[in-house]
Amino acid sequence: MAGLVTTASVLMCPHGGQVTIVSSNARTKAAGSFVARASDTFTIAGCPFVIGVVPHPCVLIHWAQPAARSQAVSDFTVTDQSLGLCSGPDQAVQGSAVVTVTQPRGTGQ
Repeated sequence: MAGLVTTASVLMCPHGGQVTIVSSNARTKAAGSFVARASDTFTIAGCPFVIGVVPHPCVLIHWAQPAARSQAVSDFTVTDQSLGLCSGPDQAVQGSAVVTVTQPRGTGQ
C-alpha cells in the first residue's frame, strides 16, 4: 500500500524546488492533515532550473497518474507512488515530482 499525501507532506520538483499544496478538501483527513487530491493545486517555489542562461523554474505539478482506487470527496487521492509531472511557466514538462514524506497511518491504492 502507498502512503497518502496530505497537506503536511513534503514534495519537491526534481531540481529541489519546494511544493505547497492548496487543497479544497475540507472533509477527509489522515494523521491530522487534509488528504491531497489530484485536482488540488500543487505550486512549486525555489526551483533553480535553468535552460542555457535563462531561468526556467518548475511552477506547478499536474498528476498524470493519481491513486487508482482511493478517493476523497469524489476525487482520486495522491500517494507516494502517484506520477506527478512538474511543469514550467510555459507548461513544458521538466520532470517528475518527488514525494519525500507522507503521513504514516493511512494508505491508498
